[in-house]
Amino acid sequence: MNRLRLRAEGFTLIELLVVIAIIGILAAIAIPQFATYRRRGYGSQVKSDVRNIATAQEAYFVNANTYITLSSPITSGNLPGYNRSGDVFASAAGTETTFLLTATHSKCNSSNVWTFLSSTGAIGSPSTGCTAP
Repeated sequence: MNRLRLRAEGFTLIELLVVIAIIGILAAIAIPQFATYRRRGYGSQVKSDVRNIATAQEAYFVNANTYITLSSPITSGNLPGYNRSGDVFASAAGTETTFLLTATHSKCNSSNVWTFLSSTGAIGSPSTGCTAP
C-alpha cells in the first residue's frame, strides 16, 4: 500500500507565475489601447454636438432670418432644438449670413478645439485629436 501514493492535485508555483505573467502582458497591451479608444469617443461626441448645433442654427435661421450668437456654453435652453451633451462646451458666433461654432470637451486638453464654419459645412478637428489634459 505504501507504493500507492496520492498525488496532490493543483497548480505548481511556476504554472501560477506563468499565468500571472501572461495576464500582465495582455493588460500592458490593452490599457493604452483603451485610453486611445476613449479619446476617440470624446472627439466623436464633440463632432456629434457640433453637427446638432449646426442643425439647430439652421432651424433658428428659418424662423429669425439670422443666425444666433451665443457665448460658451450653448445649452439646451438657449438654442432651441439642441440638447447638450454633459462634457461638451460650445459657443456660436453668428451673422446674418454665416456662423462659426467652436467646441471643446472637458476631458480633452483645452487646446483641442473643434470648429465648424457654415460657409464650408466642414468640421475642423484638432490635428492631434483629443489629448489628455
